[in-house]
Amino acid sequence: MLELILILLAVAAIAAVLGFGRLAGVALTGAKVLIVIVLVLFLLVLFGLIAIA
Repeated sequence: MLELILILLAVAAIAAVLGFGRLAGVALTGAKVLIVIVLVLFLLVLFGLIAIA
């Protein structure tokens, strides 16, 4: 999932440089959503509410 976040951030950066503002915004929003999901899952694992086998 972290790889997908990095890909979306790279797409957003390249699209912003090339002038595709709408595409950059969509990619950045997707990356933000995935970052929030990863952080929530990390905190749940950290506090022991989810056990990863």
